[in-house]
Parts: sequence; structure tokens; C-alpha cells
Amino acid sequence: VEYPQLITLLKTRMNPEEFLAAMADTANKHDFAAHMNLISKDVQVYGVPNFEVINYNDWYNQCKKEFNDRLLHSISYVGLEILAEEPNRVMFAAVEIMEATDGHENIYGIEFTIQKEDDGQWRVVQERILSGEGTEDEQKGGKKDEQKDEQKDETLQ
Repeated sequence: VEYPQLITLLKTRMNPEEFLAAMADTANKHDFAAHMNLISKDVQVYGVPNFEVINYNDWYNQCKKEFNDRLLHSISYVGLEILAEEPNRVMFAAVEIMEATDGHENIYGIEFTIQKEDDGQWRVVQERILSGEGTEDEQKGGKKDEQKDEQKDETLQ
């Protein structure tokens, strides 16, 4: 690959590890505007108990409260596994470790889909909380079965 093509390739591809680092960094710094810039206006979050789906407004309001009230002490991600990749869309799984200022800790397996939007910014368009289904390895981003693979294919289309 020639140098100009390599530069173009690097600008158009997203490294999920870097994306998760930005998600954690903006949350840990309580940088609300920067954090919400990583979230698509079309985002949908599945798997949250007592909610069918969480949308952008729900995420916005929850983050605003958590950041303003300093409820979040830290957030980090481990166990990254890329599940599917296209030039402008990546699906991956990781374990999210969230610690509240009161010492309570939540650990969830999460399947992320990020997409490069029209303005060139990569944003989360879908999350699926994996906790409570499958084995512990699956919750930490391990592959499940053919059904998960089929769902992956449908999600990327």
C-alpha cells in the first residue's frame, strides 16, 4: 500500500480499542459534550432490565444526571473481541467495569456496534447488554452460537 493510500485507510478505519478508550476517558473526566459526541442520535440499547430499548434521549438524560451529580467514579473496558468489521461499521464485544462513587461496581458484557456517520465521527449506534444470558465467557465477549452469528450478519446489513 502506498503512503497516501495508507493515510486515507487509517483515517477511515476505527480501532475499537481506541474508541472504548475515548468512551472511558470522556466518562471518567465527566466531559458530557465529548462523551455524547460518541453516541449516535439513532442509538438503541438493548438488554437493560425493565426497558425494551434505550434511545439517545434516555442515554443523554442518564449521563447528564450521572455526570452532574458525580455518581460515576470510573469506567473501563477489558476483553475486547472484534465480531464483524466493514469500512464504516464495526461490531465488537467487551466487558464494561463501572464503579460508582458509593463503591458499587457493575460489570457487564456488552456488544457494541459503532458506525462512521456523515460528519466523519464514529459513534455508537447499538449496544446490547449481554449480562444474564449465556455463559460467563459469552458475557465477556466470547462467541455464542450460530444464532448470534446470524444476528451479527443482520445487524451489519
